[in-house]
Amino acid sequence: MARRYDSKDAKRRILAACVRLFLEKGYTHTRVAEILKAADVSAGSFQNIFRTKDGVLTELAQSMFSNQFAMARSTAGTQLPPIYVYAVDTAIQMTLTELNENLREIYIEAYTQKEASDYIFRETAKELYQIFSPYQPELTEQDFYFMEIGSAGIMRGFMAHPCDEALTLEKKLRTFLTMSLRSYHVPEDEIKKAVDFIGGMDIRAVSERVMHELFKALAMRFEFTL
Repeated sequence: MARRYDSKDAKRRILAACVRLFLEKGYTHTRVAEILKAADVSAGSFQNIFRTKDGVLTELAQSMFSNQFAMARSTAGTQLPPIYVYAVDTAIQMTLTELNENLREIYIEAYTQKEASDYIFRETAKELYQIFSPYQPELTEQDFYFMEIGSAGIMRGFMAHPCDEALTLEKKLRTFLTMSLRSYHVPEDEIKKAVDFIGGMDIRAVSERVMHELFKALAMRFEFTL
């Protein structure tokens, strides 16, 4: 029988169990029964706090996406032009899904579930407004939120389609970045420079480092060991 915990401690235990299991087994293959056992909480406690796995996913998405642009800014170790920050952030997200199948599933689910995806769209729209409003000064932050809904849907599609001989990682990144930067009215010469900048990076090595840092940060925040 599960022990009784206050709601704060039960929530912490559930989050720790869920994030560890999602990273080890994948979101879909993690059953609620496994979460309850790992967290040592009752089904009633879980349902009172999160209702379903989707609620846990929202908390995880908030942790993963809250500092994503700051991470992109620091990755290259230099002051990057704003559209380069967008390109680096996008390239890292897509590459992470090629490096780890469980991360692929978490990203796809996060971009699919309503509560988690709306958090991502709204937080990303704030950055998009700062980066791309000089190209479209007539647009508001809400306009960029609506644009992000469409752009994120395309990004989700690319994430869900693993790279192969025809769709290499380089081609996937170049195709998506060109499409998205054009939608924000970035001039073609600037698009080429941003895409070429990504092409000149060892994006797999960069993303490997980011993945390890992400896992370490999640383990520290949610107090578990992988």
